[in-house]
Amino acid sequence: MYYASTYRIRSHYLPFIGHPTSSIHRSHSPPPKPFTTVKKMAPKCLSLFMSSLSLPHPILITRPNFVKFYAKHTPIVCKSTQSPSQTRQTVSEIPEQEGAGAAAPTRGERFLEREQAIEAAKLIAKEMKKHKKKKEKALKVSKSIACCYGCGAPVQTSEVDAPGYVEPSTYELKKKHHQLRTCICGRCKLLSHGHMITAVGGNGGYSGGKQFITADQLREKLSHLRLEKALIVKLVDIVDFNGSFLARVRDLAGANPIILVVTKVDLLPKGTDLNCVGDWVVEATTKKKLNVLSVHLTSSKSLVGVTGVASEIQLEKKGRDVYILGSANVGKSAFINALLHVMAQRDPVAAVAQRYKPIQSAVPGTTLGPIQIDAFLGGGKLYDTPGVHLHHRQAAVVHSEDLPALAPQSRLRGQSFPNARMASEVEIGDKIKSNGLNGLSIFWGGLVRIDVLKVLPGTRLTFYGPKALQLHMVPTEKAEEFYQKEIGVLLTPPSGKQRADDWRGLETMRQLQINFEDATRPASDVAISGLGWFSVEPICKSLGSSDLNTEEIAKELHFAVHVPKPVEIFVRPPFPVGKAGAESYQYRDLTEMEEAARPKCYH
Repeated sequence: MYYASTYRIRSHYLPFIGHPTSSIHRSHSPPPKPFTTVKKMAPKCLSLFMSSLSLPHPILITRPNFVKFYAKHTPIVCKSTQSPSQTRQTVSEIPEQEGAGAAAPTRGERFLEREQAIEAAKLIAKEMKKHKKKKEKALKVSKSIACCYGCGAPVQTSEVDAPGYVEPSTYELKKKHHQLRTCICGRCKLLSHGHMITAVGGNGGYSGGKQFITADQLREKLSHLRLEKALIVKLVDIVDFNGSFLARVRDLAGANPIILVVTKVDLLPKGTDLNCVGDWVVEATTKKKLNVLSVHLTSSKSLVGVTGVASEIQLEKKGRDVYILGSANVGKSAFINALLHVMAQRDPVAAVAQRYKPIQSAVPGTTLGPIQIDAFLGGGKLYDTPGVHLHHRQAAVVHSEDLPALAPQSRLRGQSFPNARMASEVEIGDKIKSNGLNGLSIFWGGLVRIDVLKVLPGTRLTFYGPKALQLHMVPTEKAEEFYQKEIGVLLTPPSGKQRADDWRGLETMRQLQINFEDATRPASDVAISGLGWFSVEPICKSLGSSDLNTEEIAKELHFAVHVPKPVEIFVRPPFPVGKAGAESYQYRDLTEMEEAARPKCYH
């Protein structure tokens, strides 16, 4: 009994002497008493420790100052940096122990529990990652908008007259079978049957009809091209070369390489030498300092030169996407159809793509959104892009119903003034015999008026453009009266009295001074944006004026050209058309450096 109490006291107060105690004694012994109680019990404890029976360890006797060491104690103050609420929260978050003593988990059990928790956390993270991927995939599919494969407009079932409209029953059926990308809208069906339905308005758009989108919005859809690595196939209309060239093409294409495709060469007059035409186009392109790889003269109708373009695309594509770029009504959709027809002979992917090809029509602005076409077996996509609508072309000022009159439907045939028909008219014939074309005005439909101010007696003008626009010649002093009387009747477009009343007239007048060196060769061309051009020959041999002394005459020709306000007029080197153009065309002598820098021309 005595030893038990002695051992209990010793085990309680050994920590105060600096001796370690076993964990078993600490876990089963009651907590130590406050220091005041220990101080009162100090004499009794001292007598017990000094007795021989209470000293099982002799080492305690060798420390005579152990009582003095603990007589003066120093309190330790612990200051917490947390607020009382945070402290309570931290204490409450401490997990409860599963047991104590023999019921406490062993180290092995704790290790297993920790490993199992880690594995469970890994499984949960893996499942959450899978679920997140599925969710993102579903979201991507829901965001993708199905578009009409004919015009690229988003498919919709709400507005009947708007582009992209599909009947609700057809839409639900296509959606059920995941075939929304094979839909064609009602507007494209009407366009394919010859209806003139315009959808583009604003600056560069078309008056008449509903305007569902602006020309600026269509241009913004192409703004991402300059930031991508792509191959640009740029189309230019040979009949309207200057008006359809896209002067600000760098803003769209950026630094991407360009393959220049000249369309509608089948409309050139008979006898035209394509070698001369190709050299003329390369000269005009080189002056614009673009990254042009090659120039191709093509015809989507007769497939002339399309095979060469397909080979060039396969050679230069290098895994990149190919974008067909050009102004409105330049023939992009027709060119893509011809390109797919040629590629389908060797590429089965292009053969499949022919089933859903873009709609082509005479209406500028047929394509309203980018149309993706899977046309290449080796990767990369082919895109038909919306046409860039330019405000300075004639198509931007006429009514939508008059647009077909601006598009040539057959091979061009030059109409010259003066000619035999002019000689049959008494008043006009007398003027021409006495003074040539001086003092006469020529109306090109209701869209252009040319006043001949000062030319040579043998000067001849030859017009190349659509046959729907008739040419009329009157004396200049009667030109204004004739125009006001015949506009909408004899001078069309505009056609009809109502459109003629809304017509603003020929508000822009530009005076031209054309200089020449050789009077026996064409001096230059005057091109009207969106319409065509007329060539100026200072002295025409067929008029019997070749005997004039060209050294004594002034080598200047003066004209005044009247057009609607936004339409532009270009003065350019003469375009070599027909047999006479090939005979008079002169090739420029090139250095080796210039020859290496020039793009090659194919036809």
